[in-house]
Amino acid sequence: MPPTLSKLFFGRLAVAGLSLLAAIGLSAAPKAHPDTSGWPSLFAEDFSNATTTPGDWAFENGVLVAKNHESLWTKKSYANFVLDLEFKVAKESNSGVFLHSGNIKDVLAALEIQVHENTDGALYGMVGAIYNAQPPSKDMAKPVGEWNHFTITCKDSHVSLIFNGEEVFDADLNTWTEPHKNPDGTKNKFAKALKDFSRIGPIGLQGLHGKAQAPVWYRNIRIMETK
Repeated sequence: MPPTLSKLFFGRLAVAGLSLLAAIGLSAAPKAHPDTSGWPSLFAEDFSNATTTPGDWAFENGVLVAKNHESLWTKKSYANFVLDLEFKVAKESNSGVFLHSGNIKDVLAALEIQVHENTDGALYGMVGAIYNAQPPSKDMAKPVGEWNHFTITCKDSHVSLIFNGEEVFDADLNTWTEPHKNPDGTKNKFAKALKDFSRIGPIGLQGLHGKAQAPVWYRNIRIMETK
């Protein structure tokens, strides 16, 4: 094949490949974390927009640190949004990011994106999973002591996670149609189908959890509400 025709052929093949990826909902390049410059912080440093007891959580040099097992919640309820944050864990850390809580007194009334050193032993309990419901497509966690990056997007029935620069799930909650059952047929702990979970509610961070009560740190927690 002449060089000119060869370039034309392979150029058209590349375009066709990109078109095919778009048609089936895949991206030709990794999704990036957003530029959060100008986004408001989820929690004020004086905790004036949070429900917490003094001493449960603290900001130390701009880093949010859990001091005991009590979770930290926003006073405000959020519906559609992009939440961007960084976290790091210690050996045996066990925490999580709660979304759309229907009842902050019941951890199973919210979706929880797992923040772990590894896993809590439950089904889909690994870091980056929606607890007991949706595993990440791959393990993107950095070693203990290094900062990790989450970008969580909630849009109507969809919840997606970009984890250290790669999208690891985009879950449609409407596909969870039965209590105690995931779309893949595995059992979960939820007495209500996830399609019926609240689509608006406070956002929370789980306090020190598990037998080890190992520390966890969060920073640069910023949110942008969307329509």
